[in-house]
Amino acid sequence: MNYVLSFLFCGFVCAVAQLIYEYTKLTPGHITCSFVVLGALLDLFHIYDRLIKIFHAGAMLPITSFGHSLMHGAMAMTKEYGVFGLAMGMFDLTAAGISSAILFAFIIALFFKPKS
Repeated sequence: MNYVLSFLFCGFVCAVAQLIYEYTKLTPGHITCSFVVLGALLDLFHIYDRLIKIFHAGAMLPITSFGHSLMHGAMAMTKEYGVFGLAMGMFDLTAAGISSAILFAFIIALFFKPKS
């Protein structure tokens, strides 16, 4: 049942993104940023944690999870270090993903040429 719930949540997020893309003039960048902000807002009100309990890994895969991780880390470090912990916490939980994206993009850029 966990697999079905995970699939349904991820499919729902992707379907909503596709519908927004098809029926509005928003670019993929706008949609991605909107979903990250949505994930952060849902975490601010502790709704995203409930989604994780219900949908398990399915709630941790979409782009909304990145906003959740940014906000979750920022709030955790703010309790410990105050205002200075805000930036520390955001990059603490997401550092591996950001570093991997930069590293793999660099490696791919070494081997492939962009199309003109």
